[in-house]
Amino acid sequence: MSRPDKGSFWRTVLAVAWSMFGVRKGREYQKDIERITPLHVIGVGLVALVLLVLGLIVLVRLVV
Repeated sequence: MSRPDKGSFWRTVLAVAWSMFGVRKGREYQKDIERITPLHVIGVGLVALVLLVLGLIVLVRLVV
């Protein structure tokens, strides 16, 4: 039985981005489960959350 390749940083970023958007194909979701680690998902998710909040703050300051 061959072991699946470990997920790359880019694959983790894409998985988190699709999750935040709320759309993901079941087949791709299964590949993500097999290849990326929960620690990487948490790390990328926290960075993405901080970037989202900072982006919203900048947007509000530009509008107001």
